[in-house]
Amino acid sequence: MSNNRKLGLTARIVIGMIAGIAVGFLFKAILAGQEERVLSLFSLEVPLKAFFVDGIFHVGGEIFIASLKMLVVPLVFVSLVCGTCSLSDTSTLGRLGGKTIGLYLVTTAVAISLAMTAALLVGPGKGVDRQSDANFDISEAPSLADVFINIFPSNPVESMAQGNMLQIIVFAVLFGIAMALSGKPGERLAAVFNDLSEVIMKLVTILMNLAPYGVFFLMAKLFTTLGFETIVSLAKYFGVVLAVLIFHGLVSYSVILKVITGLNPLIFLRKMRDAALFGFSTSSSNATMPVTMETVTKKLGVKNSIASFTVPLGATINMDGTAIMQGVATVFIAQVYLVDLTVADYLMVILTATLASIGTAGVPGVGLIMLAMVLQQVGLPVEGIALIIGVDRLLDMTRTAVNVTGDAMVSCIVGKSEKQFDQAVFNDSAAGVKEESVDFRHLR
Repeated sequence: MSNNRKLGLTARIVIGMIAGIAVGFLFKAILAGQEERVLSLFSLEVPLKAFFVDGIFHVGGEIFIASLKMLVVPLVFVSLVCGTCSLSDTSTLGRLGGKTIGLYLVTTAVAISLAMTAALLVGPGKGVDRQSDANFDISEAPSLADVFINIFPSNPVESMAQGNMLQIIVFAVLFGIAMALSGKPGERLAAVFNDLSEVIMKLVTILMNLAPYGVFFLMAKLFTTLGFETIVSLAKYFGVVLAVLIFHGLVSYSVILKVITGLNPLIFLRKMRDAALFGFSTSSSNATMPVTMETVTKKLGVKNSIASFTVPLGATINMDGTAIMQGVATVFIAQVYLVDLTVADYLMVILTATLASIGTAGVPGVGLIMLAMVLQQVGLPVEGIALIIGVDRLLDMTRTAVNVTGDAMVSCIVGKSEKQFDQAVFNDSAAGVKEESVDFRHLR
């Protein structure tokens, strides 16, 4: 019996993740308090931490992240131009944008409401020592006027060099509209952009095949340096955030998808496994965007004219996972500092966090900036953020997995409402699977 079934991408990523976690734990145990520990190999003294953790694991993981980020700007620009110029009526962009932003704001409001309800029921901050040695440096959030001004690029090339997603989206949309209105020259250019889009998606497929190795390096580095003592001391806070993230990602999205579209949530969640694993591994919605786009168009059946708009916008402004962290953190810090918040305060937290998800889009350290804004809005000490920084790295991974799932869910809803959705692809369990493997033998 020689039934050699090739492992699917999801299985290979999970194997890489588990192997990385195991290796990380092993190195953490070996290095326990001995940062300068060396290994003798063939009469050579090899420093374990410097060579493996800060060397091989760090370099391998960073190259993987960099290779994914490398695709983000060309993918967003090219696919958005293709999607916009293919719209038969460019006036539909306003309706498309309104639906997309509205859905993202609604899911964010639901996320933070769930988080605060769970935190109030559990009380994670009761009895926690408020002393902390953690340091943090939070940039100032931009004003509302600056947000609107900065959406429009004065130099599109500079925007692309800096990876400013909102500015890239605006320029790509305007460029696509101009192509659609340019007649024959626009049609000729559209053919070039469509070919570019195919090539970029093939590059995404190639990099997806390298994902198990990148995930291994990322997990090995993380779990070698992760301080589980901090997680134990903040177990209730950590547990509440994690539980709400999982509930929102699996239950809330499933209910919203089923109620609005009638689509099968189990099929949706099963097809989102790869993108969610990428998000968990990279902790970056932007880095995961190429994989999310591939999943939404090839596996879920959303047309590129919709996905090219909803996915980049979602990676920029959809922050359900961050909103959940903020909701629990607000209640946690209020309980630690013995501050009683009123119902009006909690409503203010929901409103501030929901609107801030757009206002702080694209700003580095956005989660902590948004949390600082929320805390200031209800009179809580911003210093309380130092209490939760220690466990934020692991929660950030789960937050990103939730965010990319939300991006895909909203893409399906908008695509179906705009009749730009192929339900046969959605229901086909094999859709997109053939794209996951690339045969390199013909290159020899």
